Amino acid sequence: MSFPFGDARDWFGRARFGMFVHWGLYALDGWHEQQHYRQRLSRGEYRALAARFDPRGFSPQAWLDLAQACGMRYLVVTAKHIDGFCLFHSRVSDFTVEHTPHGRDLIAQIAEACHRRAFPFGVYFSALDNLHPCYPRAGRAHESEPEPGDTPDLERYMDFVRAQVRELCTNYGALRVFWWDANRTGFEDRAINDTIRRLQPACVINDRGWDEGDFGTPERDYQAAADAVTPFPRRTEACDSVGSQSWGYRSDEDYFTPRYLMGRIDLMMAKGANYLLNVGPDPLGRIPAEQERILRTVGRWHRRVAEAFHDTGLAPELSSNRDVLLTRRANTVYVHLNPTPRSTAVVLRPLNALPAAAVLLNTGETVACDLNRLPALHREPVPTCLRLHSLPVERLAGEVPVIRLEFGAGLPAGGPSGTEAGADLANR
Repeated sequence: MSFPFGDARDWFGRARFGMFVHWGLYALDGWHEQQHYRQRLSRGEYRALAARFDPRGFSPQAWLDLAQACGMRYLVVTAKHIDGFCLFHSRVSDFTVEHTPHGRDLIAQIAEACHRRAFPFGVYFSALDNLHPCYPRAGRAHESEPEPGDTPDLERYMDFVRAQVRELCTNYGALRVFWWDANRTGFEDRAINDTIRRLQPACVINDRGWDEGDFGTPERDYQAAADAVTPFPRRTEACDSVGSQSWGYRSDEDYFTPRYLMGRIDLMMAKGANYLLNVGPDPLGRIPAEQERILRTVGRWHRRVAEAFHDTGLAPELSSNRDVLLTRRANTVYVHLNPTPRSTAVVLRPLNALPAAAVLLNTGETVACDLNRLPALHREPVPTCLRLHSLPVERLAGEVPVIRLEFGAGLPAGGPSGTEAGADLANR
């Protein structure tokens, strides 16, 4: 990352790729994680789901095995979504896993498994609780309708939020991410994040809580500005799910293709962002086979090309070709064929230097390259430029090809040093 904290939170900039998990009562009916809100269920109807929640196939070790096999380096799980149901035991709520047939604290089990592997563990926590009678509903996005007996009171509700934040920060060992969501009230209170930092000094906090937090969170493709080929102006963690319709388990989900997800990951990570890729376990707590297949496919690609994202910066100044992304570490340049290549060659006009080595990271193959006098450049003062040719783009149609070019000299000055990247990649 280009924005180090200079303290215990710097793990975040080295981790880069994480697993997001959306899981809760909503998995039971396999429709959507916002089932209560989107299906306009009464609170009583939704609460009744708790009597059926008994995930006997749940194994945090299996989740972590998958995450690590895919090159993911941290985990963030929904401790509480907007439905208010807690996967943890809470002294200030009875709408928790403790009051289900399962009974056991799921967050405690996940945290313990992560700590045993020294795998950074984080929680998602919704600032909106649609089942709390004190929540100050005002017809904002994702807010359910009021019900008889409600007592809207922002201060009482915030006391409830603060209590649950303290529970999560004191009962589960080291917490590395606090991922807020759905804060629509406009209320600000920096003391809440200050409390998290005091209790958990290595914890990074996103920007969806009660202040701007430590990092931005562009989601899916909702923020057009996030897609511009320019570095992010602050620490950023982009996120998406393997499912196009939902983040939680959906029984007939329409899945994104691995190639699409690779393209999104490549774009965001090339620009300096972390990436959090989400799965939605089924009612038994198992990650469905198709989700696992997609994750493993993306993970295999990521492990092969990951060096192109570590301690590199965008380098669009090296070429006018906007059909590729270029990242750079000193005299090493990475050519990302994102979007999908239109031909079997890449022309890096006006770059007129031949690399000492050119390797396709996806496969380890040597890439053919030359300084070619191209017909289209016949009017140019220097009509030759670097061409990478005979690329196996059809064979790699399901991936984002990334090529490493190693130059001894001949590049314009600039680019970050490789010191941190070399140390980080040596530990992969």
